[in-house]
Amino acid sequence: MRNDWIMDVLADLKTFALSNELPDLAEQLDDTALVAMAEIASLDERMKRQLHGHDTHIGAYPGGLGAG
Repeated sequence: MRNDWIMDVLADLKTFALSNELPDLAEQLDDTALVAMAEIASLDERMKRQLHGHDTHIGAYPGGLGAG
């Protein structure tokens, strides 16, 4: 994953939050890390499909209706 750095940043922010008595922020950062992992995994899977020519876009048209 080329986007692993964001997980390190979120972990550092959580450490800061916990050491500065900001437990709600630390909990929110846990949730944010889960979202980041899911989106990064999805992005990596899409890129892998594109590399192997298996990417299909059903109902999605870059530029929207009438573009071209």
